[in-house]
Amino acid sequence: MRTPGKSTIWSLLLATLAAGLMTRQVNAQGLEYVKAHYTKFDYQVPMRDGVTLFTSVYAPKDHDQKYPILINRTPYSARPYGVDRYRPDLGPSESFAKEGYIFVYQDVRGRWMSEGDFVHVRPNVARSEGAKAVDDSTDAWDTIDWLTKKLENHNGRVGVWGISYPGYYTSASLINAHPALKAASPQAPVTDWFVGDDWHHNGAFFLTHAFNFMARFGRPRPEPTTKFDFVFDHGTPDAYEFFLRLGPLANAEKKHFKGEVSFWKELMEHGTYDEFWKARNLRQHLKEIRPAVLTVGGWFDAENLFGALETYRSIESQSPNAANTIVMGPWVHGGWARGTGESLGSVQFNAKTSAYYQEKIEFPFFEHYLKDKGKAVPPEAWVFLTGKNEWSQFKAWPPQEAKPRSLVLLPKGRLAVVGSADDQLDQDLMAHDEFVSDPDRPVPYIADIAPEMKKEYMIADQRFASRRPDVLTYSTEVLEEDLTIVGPIHAKLHVSTSGTDSDWIVKLIDVYPDDFPDPDKNPTGERMGGYQQLVRGDVIRGKFRNGLDRPEPFTPDQPTPVNFTLPDTGHTFRPGHRIMVQIQSSWFPLVDRNPQKFMDIYSAKESDFQKASQKVFRSKDHPSRLEVLVLP
Repeated sequence: MRTPGKSTIWSLLLATLAAGLMTRQVNAQGLEYVKAHYTKFDYQVPMRDGVTLFTSVYAPKDHDQKYPILINRTPYSARPYGVDRYRPDLGPSESFAKEGYIFVYQDVRGRWMSEGDFVHVRPNVARSEGAKAVDDSTDAWDTIDWLTKKLENHNGRVGVWGISYPGYYTSASLINAHPALKAASPQAPVTDWFVGDDWHHNGAFFLTHAFNFMARFGRPRPEPTTKFDFVFDHGTPDAYEFFLRLGPLANAEKKHFKGEVSFWKELMEHGTYDEFWKARNLRQHLKEIRPAVLTVGGWFDAENLFGALETYRSIESQSPNAANTIVMGPWVHGGWARGTGESLGSVQFNAKTSAYYQEKIEFPFFEHYLKDKGKAVPPEAWVFLTGKNEWSQFKAWPPQEAKPRSLVLLPKGRLAVVGSADDQLDQDLMAHDEFVSDPDRPVPYIADIAPEMKKEYMIADQRFASRRPDVLTYSTEVLEEDLTIVGPIHAKLHVSTSGTDSDWIVKLIDVYPDDFPDPDKNPTGERMGGYQQLVRGDVIRGKFRNGLDRPEPFTPDQPTPVNFTLPDTGHTFRPGHRIMVQIQSSWFPLVDRNPQKFMDIYSAKESDFQKASQKVFRSKDHPSRLEVLVLP
């Protein structure tokens, strides 16, 4: 057997990365079953501006009944191409093909075998711009209209589903939806690429993910094709080393992309929440939604956790009469559609959560709205509470019964869970903890060596970070009873920096007891005693503390409020465990290095990077805390 070279290895790694965004589910139907029960047709479906989109249709051979149409629109290929070549699996899970649907897979505009130009998260057009104006919503409308008029043996109802980028196209189909569209499931949908999805979190640039994805997916496709691939050789399996060697972000274009990746150039040219990004915020258009919606996300989705939560929240606030349900499980990106969902890394969930979701939630949803089968309508929120490891149903998300609590930073690394923090805080107006942040030696986001954004970082052991002098650590006493945190986490800090800009990373951590079960009770064999499991972590680029569209410098060494919201969680801290909070100013190479100098970081030079003395205050006048919701 030939030993694969570096290029081959990186091709495989990047393919895996792309699969993380496209997440093609693995079903158990098999090629022979699909060929025996379905007939395949390939079409070029015309859009209103004359561009045609490649579309594969798998229609049941049985004509004794009429079937709904179920569509997946994707930039990741509707392959295989050719009417004599079949997919080995159809639909979101095995149950769909067995029950019978007309399955449709379509290459979106400008990708693979479809005509037209591809635009990342194409801005939504005003209908007043003319009958030929197009966006991803009009393409969905035109596709559904053509299918319902041209296909035979359908029942007049259409559903759409997709994960990640296809999840975005699913969300887009809801806007000014075609009357035949009755049900849609945006799953880990791309929603807002500057605020919280994929490439940025609160204005901080997610370097590893953006670079590795764009190195492959971002290459131009000049004309329709069935073959489109690119290999990028990093020269090392260690992303920390690769990106530290890279130096300032401007070097990525000079050394590697050289004008060939247009969206990377756009990323570098739009360093604030300007009109370029605001136009790509799909949330603002999720109004007057008529189809039933099942939004799905994973608590440990490193890519589009924000997208799932905010899609649900936007529909809930802007379309109050919509049938709108959110499902959140203990999954990585797309984990509900592949694998069993029983564990992530060394953390066990003690249940086949993916199968439960597919059989009890997803399949009944489409059956109900597209076939009138079953009487059950999903609850408002169907949530897996990690830690306690059980499914719960709620009438609202966050649950209305949850009560506000504060996790307050105290002297000597202590953390208190209180209703009111005033009597816990230090009388010293300048009471603080401090560390030095060095861009030449940034805090890694994982302890392992990995070439890509490692999906397990969302649940990884944080002991490696708690032992560094540039990470502040605060911990409660051992808990005596369950404490379940649900919903968003609001970080409200008072900080100072000796520089004029700085990143602030806040992490909420579950510390396991020292006598946690031995390795023989953990399938991975890992010793879990004292494990510091990341429950939620996120970052804000400090210059955006008062608005993502109006960066402003810090006054050096002046106490300054920095407030931001971490994505929701649903986690139970069990008796015998402790709650920990960590605060730091680098998270590399997950997040690019901040020079700690107020400037356009995308044009920074090596000489701009400087050490900074960081302080986190914890006094009555300058408190620092996390505000959370706790179930009674």
